[in-house]
Amino acid sequence: MKFIFDRDSLFKEMSIAQEIIATKNVASILSNVLLIAENNTLTIKATDIKINFETKIPVEIQQEGMTTVFCDKFVGILNLIETGEVEFSQENSIVVIRPLAGKKQIFKLNSMASDKFPEFASAENVPYFDVPVQEFKEMIMHTIFAVATDGNRIFMNGIYMEKKGDNLVMVATDSRRLSYIAKPLCGGVADFESAIVPPKIFEVLLKRMPSEGSLSIAIVDKVIFFRFGNYNFTSVLIDGQYPNYQRVIPEEQKYSFEVDKKDLLSALKSASLFVEQKSNRVYFDLTQNQLTIRSQGSEVGDANVDIPCEYDGENVEMAFNYMIVEQPMKVINTDRIRFEFSEYMKAVTIKSVPEADYIHIVMPMQRE
Repeated sequence: MKFIFDRDSLFKEMSIAQEIIATKNVASILSNVLLIAENNTLTIKATDIKINFETKIPVEIQQEGMTTVFCDKFVGILNLIETGEVEFSQENSIVVIRPLAGKKQIFKLNSMASDKFPEFASAENVPYFDVPVQEFKEMIMHTIFAVATDGNRIFMNGIYMEKKGDNLVMVATDSRRLSYIAKPLCGGVADFESAIVPPKIFEVLLKRMPSEGSLSIAIVDKVIFFRFGNYNFTSVLIDGQYPNYQRVIPEEQKYSFEVDKKDLLSALKSASLFVEQKSNRVYFDLTQNQLTIRSQGSEVGDANVDIPCEYDGENVEMAFNYMIVEQPMKVINTDRIRFEFSEYMKAVTIKSVPEADYIHIVMPMQRE
């Protein structure tokens, strides 16, 4: 096996492979990346068993073949090599990597037999539907922070995806809050069974998706497929019954108030300096046209911040974990935010002003 590749092109793809691979055990095939050189194309594959990654780059092949090399060390070698052409050759189980210009460097890596590398689910002949990249990024960003991390409730450890009419819906909840977003897709959505998708694949996609265009998605036999550019990603879905999220979304709420997002974020930041780390509790004291955000009970001190708001109702005191209020603020892209509620201990709905295709629901905490 022998080919010549562009250092920068391969380094970019190997960085993605390194992110997918979860183990650095030299003896494990799962620490390796599979390289297939044929037809002047290098196919690169990496997996952690649950998530698979595949891409192709053009190379100059002098001898076709396939092998696997320890991903972490291969990336380390590429990081030391300057931009330019590099030769990759294999004799028996030894791989030799040598830049063709610049510093005189020769690196040797042990390889493992490619027949030990896991098979990938076929991405051919599956019913893909297309989603605009920018809209899909928005859907991920509005849900991924609300995924549960409780190992006892695996079915909540992912983002729920379903088709509702021609809408693609994504939901995440950890029982203290729920994030919901739905996007109408012009081309429609292929039928698929609702799915619970592990967040790791979405984290990878957020970093690697282009800034424009579309990506193709398919869900078949407990596997989700993503395809864009020269990339193919697959992920095993989380098994289980997702909670009936629609029961959590209030149909009607009696009261509401509006605030400036910048004012709210600044007030939360100030109050958070003195919260108890276990609870992260802050108080919202709501009076006519004023919201006071405060922390109390800290041995160090406390904080009170008044901000203007649009509210005409009875005085209300609510308590929240400031982080579950703050996180939606970072992805809502409007200047004004509306909070809707019925009672101080019932679900509060956070919306943008004007309303968009997403909502965030947060549960208040007990007041102390």
